[in-house]
Amino acid sequence: MKKLTLTVDDDVYEGLHSRVGAGRISRFVNDLVRPLVSEEALLQGYREMAADEAREREADDWCEGLIADVARDG
Repeated sequence: MKKLTLTVDDDVYEGLHSRVGAGRISRFVNDLVRPLVSEEALLQGYREMAADEAREREADDWCEGLIADVARDG
């Protein structure tokens, strides 16, 4: 484990202190940031998105719409 010093605005600190508690801010920030920077968390997120067939169909439709727009406006 590494120690990190962060500088935040006063209102951010007050919000963290009041909602999370003084002794739990580090854990809260760690848990919040981990999925954004952890390679395994990113890969797991991509796997979950790929497994969502409805979402994939929607993404394909959106991409096809972009291609049609470019072809029409090109």
